[in-house]
Amino acid sequence: MTVRLDELAVPVIAAPMAGGPSTPELAAAVNRAGGLGFLAGALKTAQAMAEQIAAVRKSTDRPYGVNLFVPGTPGDAAAVAAYRERLRPEAEQWGVTLPEEIGPDRDDWEAKLALLLADPVPVLSYTFGLPTVEEAAAVRAVGTTQVATVTTPEEARAAQALGMDALCVQGPEAGGHRGTHRVTDRPGELPLLELLPAVREVTALPLIAAGGLGDGAAVAAALRAGAVAVQLGTALLRSDESGASAAHRAALVELPETAVTRAFTGRPARGLRNGFIDRHGPYAPPAYPEVHHLTAPLRAAAARRGDTDAMHLWAGTAHHLARTGPAERIVADLWQAARG
Repeated sequence: MTVRLDELAVPVIAAPMAGGPSTPELAAAVNRAGGLGFLAGALKTAQAMAEQIAAVRKSTDRPYGVNLFVPGTPGDAAAVAAYRERLRPEAEQWGVTLPEEIGPDRDDWEAKLALLLADPVPVLSYTFGLPTVEEAAAVRAVGTTQVATVTTPEEARAAQALGMDALCVQGPEAGGHRGTHRVTDRPGELPLLELLPAVREVTALPLIAAGGLGDGAAVAAALRAGAVAVQLGTALLRSDESGASAAHRAALVELPETAVTRAFTGRPARGLRNGFIDRHGPYAPPAYPEVHHLTAPLRAAAARRGDTDAMHLWAGTAHHLARTGPAERIVADLWQAARG
């Protein structure tokens, strides 16, 4: 089952975008283009993940991947409580009740791993950290290719030592959550095209480039900088197969800039800059998933009313290049442009 990421017919990988944008249809479409489709296993139950895996298997006979969020340590309860009080007036304005207590949440990690060991997938990637030595060994034993998301050379060293098969090198230009291994880490600012060779200095593992890759020139530059493949997320958000909402799709065109914020989840994430980020970003504590659960009712209410001033609108720095149409054609066109 081992997948060689440096031997893809088209070296394009679909970014696993948790929370809805990644769909089985999008994964299958990227596969049809010759790339590697991915599912977001995070922020859903193990059963829901299994249902999406089944849907992908019905749609494609090519390899595909699944991504998981690695659970971290609990955040500072006092800091989360203080942030709750800051958000309370806005919640009351919209008739929303914020959770007063947030219990432990490991994102169904153990159940998901058990499922993936019993019924293996071709590729499994990790974000927010690394599995344990025992967990990585168990996944390796069933033949699954393992990919670690890294944002620094230090994280790359740790991933290599654990026996990962490849690394997804995420630059600061990427949309959505930064994949720092500790929630309290301040995300690095070294641009992707400089981060790739810095990581290459410490490891010979295949590297996947992620972050701000919206056109053929950017894809070609990432491959020249040492990547064997590129990972596209924001570039596919407006595709036919994307699960992004209509409001999110429109905002990619309408809102001019992005910002990195902890305001929505407690982890640094790049999204389209809006009022919620400006109002609350400086005050959000480094506590994930506590802040994620705290703001969930506010975000859901904003989504229901299509309020892009209060929604979390993950997007990379090249969001203005996101195109509409079938994902298969978008990937094919980008690859053709990258080849010149």
